[in-house]
Amino acid sequence: MVVSKVCVVGSGYLGTQIGVLSAKSGYKVSMQDLSAEALSGSKKAVNGYVQEWITEGNISEQEGEAIKGRMSYTVDLADAVQGAELVIEAVVERLDVKREVFKKLDELCEPGVVLATNSSSIKVSKIEGATRHPERVLNMHFYSHPWRRRILELMRGTSTTDEAMEAARKFSYSIGVKPLIVLKESTGFIFNRVWRAIKKESLTVLDEGVASFEDVDRAWMSLYGTDMGPFGLMDRVGLDVVRDIEMVYYGESGDSKDLPPEVLLERISKGELGVKTGKGFYTYPDPEYRESGWLIREE
Repeated sequence: MVVSKVCVVGSGYLGTQIGVLSAKSGYKVSMQDLSAEALSGSKKAVNGYVQEWITEGNISEQEGEAIKGRMSYTVDLADAVQGAELVIEAVVERLDVKREVFKKLDELCEPGVVLATNSSSIKVSKIEGATRHPERVLNMHFYSHPWRRRILELMRGTSTTDEAMEAARKFSYSIGVKPLIVLKESTGFIFNRVWRAIKKESLTVLDEGVASFEDVDRAWMSLYGTDMGPFGLMDRVGLDVVRDIEMVYYGESGDSKDLPPEVLLERISKGELGVKTGKGFYTYPDPEYRESGWLIREE
């Protein structure tokens, strides 16, 4: 199967990035969201990414206009999937919402259309049952700014065909992203399964009063030479998304130890969701950890 048009369902932070990278790679892209406001925000973000690439010298003004010209925006799902050979779902990390989306996609799309979820934690087998054609359902989990973090995790469900996997694999390479193949169904896939242990212990250290979130990040950044620590990364992901992912693990285990800790829930209840709201553990757009000397500054 040859992909010429991609539909992205969910025009949030990562959905928009998947869409604009696909358009940059020459594909027609239809962005769909139930919220006209979200679509407006997506279009504004696309303009920002394109301008950033122009400023950096990666593309010309003409190429930038061509990228924007390949993108369309609609609240109508039936209109969005028209002519698309690949549909990538990027809605909130809630199983009930994803299953409802896939049920509708299965009804609207021809059997040969590949349906991919961008879920960061939910197994494909939990989603595919909402469709009549589970053989075309798979997971393509992108990471933020995929033109910089050029990997995605590709995982099949219980019935996914080799043809569907191959179409997704070829598409990944065509947009300059390396598909990492998950050989066995796994909650959290590859990186997020490892990251979950780090994230969970970081939150526990804070919740138990062992250390401040700043010092957890200082330890991580100093020892591993990274530009942000676990709490900075959680802010970037979105604290509400972090909570939703933890609830996926709790839903599987039923163990109260897997519930999101109070230090996370308190911030969410105040609307402090991270980068997207201007405040999470840190304040944005200029978080403290980016300040010169922050790692060794005397308090």
